[in-house]
Amino acid sequence: MLMVLFSSPNQFSIFNFSHPKNIYFCYSIHSYHLQMSQQEIIKLTDITRTYKVGTELVRALRSVSLSVYKNEFVALMGPSGSGKSTLMNLLGCLDTPTSGQYILNNQDVSKLNDNELARIRNKEIGFVFQTFNLLPRSTALENVMLPQIYAGFSKAARLERATKVIESVGLADRSHHKPNELSGGQRQRVAIARALVNSPSIILADEPTGNLDSTTSYEIMEVLEQIHRAGNTIILVTHEEDIARHAHRIIRLMDGQVSADYQNTDIISSSRALNN
Repeated sequence: MLMVLFSSPNQFSIFNFSHPKNIYFCYSIHSYHLQMSQQEIIKLTDITRTYKVGTELVRALRSVSLSVYKNEFVALMGPSGSGKSTLMNLLGCLDTPTSGQYILNNQDVSKLNDNELARIRNKEIGFVFQTFNLLPRSTALENVMLPQIYAGFSKAARLERATKVIESVGLADRSHHKPNELSGGQRQRVAIARALVNSPSIILADEPTGNLDSTTSYEIMEVLEQIHRAGNTIILVTHEEDIARHAHRIIRLMDGQVSADYQNTDIISSSRALNN
């Protein structure tokens, strides 16, 4: 049984009482209509992912359906075992679903082979990892240029684009330093610049503040907020409630299913937090 409850003239919630966990979805009417008019960057339909562990089948994802729209800032949350990491791997084209359909920027990537997925990852997805994943013997600028090498850009084009992107994250004066000469926050800025260099459809940030102190975490979130304001689509995977509140939409997973999907009405601004 579904119940629609209006909590204000502009916001409503949908409760599914037929589900054992009473799944709910909360929408702002304004943002709901705005999303319907925007371009879908990601569309998942009845996605399942099953693993065989010994003689047992583990259902990591169970009929997950959701859409992410251009220029959204989405936080993906869930406890250990919720399917959050599995969903992240699927969204990042690091894995394929057992069943269901995944449309990424108007292309069905559900059944692609490894080489095709690698091409899609390099073109459509910019990754930001918790552990930075920088090449230790390469400079910051060389690390940023790396995805362009795989994409086939000329050396001159790589240098021009990478220089602009590394300047945009505030590291122009550190571009010729190697990772061990940079702070944790600076290394994450390099990783963000590397994610941006090929102008991907989405930025997928996996616990980007997990190895940083609170002040540096706010600085990195401020960079991500600036990227979002510039028109980029961001999916932030985190287990930290305060970090998730920087996003404009929060999706929660539980037992391999979407347990909540709602607009964040209490968005944290990093610039305001840093000035307090």
